Amino acid sequence: MDVLELARWQFGITTVYHFLMVPLTIGLSLLVAAMQTAWVRTGNERYYKMTKFWGKLLLINFAMGVVTGIVQEFQFGMAWSAYSRFVGDVFGAPLAMEGIVAFFVESTFLGLWIFGWDKLPKKVHLACAWAFSLATMASAYFILAANSWMQHPVGIELHEGRPRLTSIWAVLSNNTVLAAFPHTIAGAFAVAGAFLVGIAAWHLYRKSEEERVWRSSLKLGTWVGVVAFSALAITGDWQGKLMFEQQPMKMAAAEALCHTEQPASFSIFAVGDVTRPDCENVKSITVPALLSFLAHNDFSSEVKGIQDLVPMYQEKYGEFYPVDERLGELSGKPIDYVPALPVTYWGFRLMIGFGGISAGLGVFMLWLTRRNRTPTGWWFPVLGLAGIATPFLANSFGWIFTEMGRQPFVVVPNPSGVDGVWMFTAQAVSNSTPGEILTSLIALTAVYSVLAVVEFYLIRKYVRGGIPGVLPQKTDDGALAFAY
Repeated sequence: MDVLELARWQFGITTVYHFLMVPLTIGLSLLVAAMQTAWVRTGNERYYKMTKFWGKLLLINFAMGVVTGIVQEFQFGMAWSAYSRFVGDVFGAPLAMEGIVAFFVESTFLGLWIFGWDKLPKKVHLACAWAFSLATMASAYFILAANSWMQHPVGIELHEGRPRLTSIWAVLSNNTVLAAFPHTIAGAFAVAGAFLVGIAAWHLYRKSEEERVWRSSLKLGTWVGVVAFSALAITGDWQGKLMFEQQPMKMAAAEALCHTEQPASFSIFAVGDVTRPDCENVKSITVPALLSFLAHNDFSSEVKGIQDLVPMYQEKYGEFYPVDERLGELSGKPIDYVPALPVTYWGFRLMIGFGGISAGLGVFMLWLTRRNRTPTGWWFPVLGLAGIATPFLANSFGWIFTEMGRQPFVVVPNPSGVDGVWMFTAQAVSNSTPGEILTSLIALTAVYSVLAVVEFYLIRKYVRGGIPGVLPQKTDDGALAFAY
């Protein structure tokens, strides 16, 4: 393996792992704040117990997310220093904003929430919960703004071969981030909803104490998951239309659309070798004209296929990589503008499929537990716990599709933007040796594996402990010792 391939594997592994924590933290923080709001407004102890239990799991997940997230920024300098030099003038602003929000606002109010249970007035303590959860969303927005700029560069001018920021507002109001943010937040709610449903179903089956707590948690999770899936469909359609406009090759690859069609059919399932950009021997089950509607809101528009897009890309961005020893084996070689078709085609479908399964399981769980019923079969908790994985998988496949689909670019050219502002992934890596990158890849993967075991152990411990495990205990002098 060369440096480029190793660096991509390293960033892919650590990023996908880190993003397992991110949506759960975002979604669960808002739900916990809502639970505490219900407790403060009604005084119902059920909501207090819900807040304590789900808040404990939120804290465990948040801590692991912080630990694994810090590595992402270090990798920009370690493995992708050429990329950092190229985008530094632009990336610095949103990442600095995210750092201020994450390390000051988030951390401050989270600390006040953790240690303020028996010290702050109820409403002040509740305000801390909302401040933390809203800061978490703001932090996500700034990260997505930076990522969206890579997908659609705006607010810049080309200066001495590098993009220079001219408008931070253009970066923060990029139509790509305006579509990506609600889609990501909806995905976070889907994850949090499934998390509530699975754990609550397990406790209901075991006839654990506080049945009302688990039943309320299950109902909240199911409704949140169903609404989130509806929002995902709407925002996903918006994102899809932007991708057809901004990154036509990515969306052609998502459909394995090798030849231009008018109207274009949407492929549900393909049989054959989708690795070949000529689509020989590929048979698809399709919905006629649906792809045209998804692309342009009508059923008759033309959608260009891979075979016609490749010459357009070659004309705009060149047929060959520059002759540069830093590019290694790719120096002077032809540029392959077609992303890995199996990854984009099946990643797109797995994203949609697991999202749909998650929503379907939520509706099914709601029906199973109607009128305070609890199924007695062993399959009930198994179904609930297995359902936790589905939105996680949908999120992961969605991001894999998003990032892999823009290859061979790490900064995708804006079709209507400043000429010359793009960067090939092969040009972005550091001047490191394969041994150095392989060593860090193995080390980080090993550390992250240990962290996965630690998080699973802690989550399992407190899930099994139920409500008693997170409620404050009385000390010898009769005072309350809060769990956190």
